[in-house]
Amino acid sequence: MSIYLPIAEMNVNVLLIVFIGMLVGSLSGLFGVGGGFLMTPLLIFLGIPPAVAVGTEAPHVLASSISGSIVHWRKKNIDIKIGIVLLTGGLVGSTIGVNIFKILMGFGQIDLIIQLLFLILLGFIGFSMLFESAKTTIKKYKTTSVIRTKLHQHSWIHGLPLKMRFHRSKLYISAIPPFLIGIVVGILSAMMGIGGGFIMIPAMVYILGMSTNVVVGTSLFQIIFVTANSTFFQSYLNQTVDIVLASLMILGGVIGAQIGARIGTSVKAEYLRGALAFIVLTVCLKIFLDLTLTPAEIFSLSN
Repeated sequence: MSIYLPIAEMNVNVLLIVFIGMLVGSLSGLFGVGGGFLMTPLLIFLGIPPAVAVGTEAPHVLASSISGSIVHWRKKNIDIKIGIVLLTGGLVGSTIGVNIFKILMGFGQIDLIIQLLFLILLGFIGFSMLFESAKTTIKKYKTTSVIRTKLHQHSWIHGLPLKMRFHRSKLYISAIPPFLIGIVVGILSAMMGIGGGFIMIPAMVYILGMSTNVVVGTSLFQIIFVTANSTFFQSYLNQTVDIVLASLMILGGVIGAQIGARIGTSVKAEYLRGALAFIVLTVCLKIFLDLTLTPAEIFSLSN
C-alpha cells in the first residue's frame, strides 16, 4: 500500500511510515524528546531527500509533543514560567536556524551538513546514554535526597543577573541560562528537524537544577512552540515540508506519544536509556557507513 509524496517526489509504504511514526512518537512520552533525532535519519534511509526529511519532521515532532504534553499537563508536571523563558530563546534560535538552513541550501551543501550533524550528535548522545545506563545499573540508585542536594549546589549560574523565581521547579535563578539553552535547542530544531529534548533535558537537570518530575513535561511544552515556528519557516522559506508525509507520521506519532507517556513510569529508567542508546548508536553507524562506503551507483539523476 503505497502513496506518492509530492514534495519528496517518490512513493512510500503508508503502513511503514505510520509504524515508524508510532515507534518514534513513543519516545516523546517516554523521555520528553521529540524523537526527531531518530525519525529524520530513518526517513533519509528510506530515500527521502535530507532537506525534505528535516523540514517534514518538524510537524511530526510538533504533534508528538502536543500529545505527550497533554498527559503531563494533567499530571501537573509542567513549569509554565520557566517553559516560557526557554521558549523565548527557542523561537529566536529556530528562526536563526531556518535562515542558516536556507543559506546552506543555496550552496548545495545541506544534505552533507545534515548527515554530519547527525553523525556527531547521535554518536555523542548514544555513548553518553550507554555509559550512564551501565553506570546506573552497576551501582544502586542514589537516594532522592542526595540527588536534590547535588542539584542545588551553588555555581556560577547563581551569580548571574536577571533572577526570577520559578515556583513549580522551586528555583530562584537567572533567566539568562534557560534563554541561552532555548536558543541552542531552537537552532538544532530548525537545522536537523529535531525537538532538541535530548539536549534540553540534561541541561535543565544538571545546569538549571530543575526537579526531575517537571523536566519532561516542561521540555515537551517548549518543544511544541519551537517546532511550530520551525514548521512555518521551513514551509514558507524553504518549501521542504511534505504535508502528505507529515500527516502519516503525525498519525503514528500521536498514538505512540500517548503509549510512551503511560508506560514510561512502569519501566526502570536505566533500562530505557540502555535500549535507546543501542538504537541511537545503530542509526549512527548506518549514517557513518553511508558517508564512508562507496555507493553502488556513482552517479545519480536525483536532486
